[in-house]
Amino acid sequence: MGLLAMRMVLSLCICREVSLVLGDIGTATSYDPPYTPTKCNGNRQDQFPPGNLFVSVSEGLWDNGAACGRRYRLKCLSGTKRPCKGGTVDVRVVDFCSERPCPSTIVMSNSAFSAISHSPNAKINVEYIQYDRIILLVFLFFCNFFS
Repeated sequence: MGLLAMRMVLSLCICREVSLVLGDIGTATSYDPPYTPTKCNGNRQDQFPPGNLFVSVSEGLWDNGAACGRRYRLKCLSGTKRPCKGGTVDVRVVDFCSERPCPSTIVMSNSAFSAISHSPNAKINVEYIQYDRIILLVFLFFCNFFS
């Protein structure tokens, strides 16, 4: 039983890292309030997840509005003056980028941005993956690992 538990813990650690390796690369910036109205749910306050960890996305991720509610895991990779804190942040899409052209692939709320960057006004390079893909990768890994 101890060996099985160790394999499971090791598998979870590997899956967490593998999920980001399979992600996409883009850029991120932050934006200030007011955050409403949004293209997804207008003025509804319940659209915002706990901790205000949400984003607005550019045309490439918007998918004609299908992006609303999608969850992404982001990791800061690089930027001017070493802005990255390390670690990841999980966010929810609540809006379409209002600026034309959009300044980055993903525009993050101040709270979400500060979770991965020391510099509030920086443009950073990020790796991101849609959250449901992480769950699928973990499931597939376990199926292959234990078969």
